[in-house]
Amino acid sequence: MNAENPSPDHASPSPLSRRQFLRHSASSVAVAGIAAAAPSLVAAESATVSDPLKGRIFKTLKIGMVRVKGASLADRFKVAKEAGFQGIELSCPGNDVDEVKKAIAESGLVVDGSVCAEHWKVRHTDADPAVRAKALETLKGALRETKAVGGHTVLLVVGHGDDGTEEEIWKRSVENISQAVPLAAELGVAIVIENVWNHFCYDHDGDSTQTADKFVRYVDEFNSPWVGMHFDIGNHWKYGSMGDWIRVLGKRIIKLDVKGFSREKNKFMKIGEGDLDFADVRKALIEINYHGWLAAEVGGGGLERLQEVSANLDREFGLA
Repeated sequence: MNAENPSPDHASPSPLSRRQFLRHSASSVAVAGIAAAAPSLVAAESATVSDPLKGRIFKTLKIGMVRVKGASLADRFKVAKEAGFQGIELSCPGNDVDEVKKAIAESGLVVDGSVCAEHWKVRHTDADPAVRAKALETLKGALRETKAVGGHTVLLVVGHGDDGTEEEIWKRSVENISQAVPLAAELGVAIVIENVWNHFCYDHDGDSTQTADKFVRYVDEFNSPWVGMHFDIGNHWKYGSMGDWIRVLGKRIIKLDVKGFSREKNKFMKIGEGDLDFADVRKALIEINYHGWLAAEVGGGGLERLQEVSANLDREFGLA
């Protein structure tokens, strides 16, 4: 999810243990779901391929990108599937679970995860305890609903830097979100924090030499394999090297979002347009041995536009 609005965003456990734990629990559920819909994807894991990312990255997108006038949810799922995607992310809570399950069955498209509803407006960093309580309730609802439709992650924007000092919002959000971690563990649905333009864990007015060190410390403070990063490759290219951020975050990265960005034009772009260093991103993902979902988060449309997005992902990540 983009910037400040959606698109055109005790000892700490080792990063390795976080990824190993999730890959043998929640992530295994994802692969099993894909296998049911497309067995050839799992076979590709062991195939010898020219690009090391092929066969281990699965394409998904946000439900809001599928724009087909008058279409049922099942028909929207079918369009996404036809465009080349293997999964789709909903906004939760707030869906008719039976309708979602019907759409999955009719389309063969899995729900790999969700985006937590209203997290920009009802924030875990708010100074008002009543607002934070509502944010916690919404997060728990998202976890339960995501589990009910077969997903295994809930994307979360933790809050906004305008809600107080960094120390205040750090403490408030960690304390609030931590209350949902036991439920996440019970359900096998990870809470994945997205790096967005929310004036937190980076300098919003700073330059392009910033690092992901604060995000590392923030995630590690939860001391749980059920909290990680939904790392958005495009959101912070303005502020640092996305390849290096991936290397630093390492196994904390549970899922990926992607869009293009131009530092020269200071704007978000289509995937592959702009000056984002996708070659270094690919190299970094190989170095951290990333296996999992890659979610497009750009301007959507009907079948033709979504096929373009799918092709852009294939080209930039060597997935074709």
